[in-house]
Amino acid sequence: MAHTTPTDHGKFALPTKNLPAPQVRDLPEPPSNTWKIIGPGMVGAGVGLASGEFILWPYISSQVGLVFLWGAFVGVAVQWFLNMEIERYTLATGETALTGFNRYGKHWGLFFAIMTYFANLWPGWATSSASMLTYLFGGGNPRWIAIVMLLVIGAILTLAPVVYVMLERLIAVKIAAVALLVVLALAFAIRGKTYSAAGDAITHPQFPAEQLGFALVMGAIAYAGAGGGQNLVQSNWIRDKGFGMGVHVPRLVSPVTGETEADPTANGYTFPTNDENLARWKRWWKFANIEQALTFVLITVLTITFTSMLAHATLFGDGNVKNNISFLKIEGTTLQTLVGGWFGYLFWAIGAFSLFAAAAGIVDYTSRLTSDMIKARYLRESKISESKLYFWLVWGLVAFGIIVLLAGLTQPLVLLVISACTAGTMMFIYSGLLWWMNSHALPQAIRITTWRAAVLLFAFLAFGFLAVFTVIDQVKKL
Repeated sequence: MAHTTPTDHGKFALPTKNLPAPQVRDLPEPPSNTWKIIGPGMVGAGVGLASGEFILWPYISSQVGLVFLWGAFVGVAVQWFLNMEIERYTLATGETALTGFNRYGKHWGLFFAIMTYFANLWPGWATSSASMLTYLFGGGNPRWIAIVMLLVIGAILTLAPVVYVMLERLIAVKIAAVALLVVLALAFAIRGKTYSAAGDAITHPQFPAEQLGFALVMGAIAYAGAGGGQNLVQSNWIRDKGFGMGVHVPRLVSPVTGETEADPTANGYTFPTNDENLARWKRWWKFANIEQALTFVLITVLTITFTSMLAHATLFGDGNVKNNISFLKIEGTTLQTLVGGWFGYLFWAIGAFSLFAAAAGIVDYTSRLTSDMIKARYLRESKISESKLYFWLVWGLVAFGIIVLLAGLTQPLVLLVISACTAGTMMFIYSGLLWWMNSHALPQAIRITTWRAAVLLFAFLAFGFLAVFTVIDQVKKL
């Protein structure tokens, strides 16, 4: 009998200079009914259905039509690849991407946590939601409404027994509400001229930086779907849902009402690269890709498309539309004229709820990323739990948001552009880090492929280019 050599599938090579070596366990079998674990992509899409879908892209459509809609599709496609490379590392190791970055540089995780916190200190989403409530009820002070919203969000996130479960349910209601708005808009509000404009978007695409400013254009691309830290938190969400090696890591719970606590102090996990584990990996990887495509990508693309078309149908060519949140009031009023009073009120109500849910998701992922990174990197031996860190970070973000509002920074579009520019800069940097990590830390059989690496290189160059030119654009305005 001829001698055969086993296939060399490669080995894990997670650096151990900054963090301990991982434990070795078999990769768990994917569940037979994968519908039970669909959710992280939906949560990502639902949290992302915020500034981009209700504010930035509709405002762009009101000013230049639908000729830049291609930018949203490019942004979502690139983010799908980014999300999958973030998920690749967590599926294989049970560690978050930030922990993986820390294995290569002591403080990479801290850098991204600070950037994420900075991007989300400005409560633009809560302020936008509050503004839409004033349109719905015919009055009120958006500043004080936003402050109450932030307090409610803090209470919800820190009292939920399992935070991810609560967030998933909130986002599911939000997506259903937005779907209702889309169906009704198609039936009653969107007319022939808008469908014609959608055709022009395909045949005559444009890059309207001159008309809109580079910062706004970059913000729209960066926030087409998720953006910045929200992409990175896919690691935490799939781990809480039990994807791959994440099943070995306890979920994040409330320090007040939860029964168990997340514990990232356990080293990461790797699995033997034998035929059985690699067969399981193929099924996990296929499922993760499909889950992201059918939730994050599909929901985001459809929502951006139809909210932009709705804005075009109601606002395009209207000289009263200004570069601030008030254009949503004009849009709702126009919908009342075109369809009926009820539709304008429904538009404001769904918009307000959607932006409130997005604000809750943003406070969650900002605090979740930071608490996981601090516990895993700096407080591994401390008795302070990740859940308690999460509690204080949530309320710290709420408190700072209230201070920002009391200081008078209440213009949502300005705050959102600041956040989006920070997000774009983050994406420039971690695109390169993801390529390096998934090309070197993982076994040959499961590491990033050449064509996916090419997309990450494109993201690295594109977001780097946008970040530099946005800074130049803002300096010129000083």
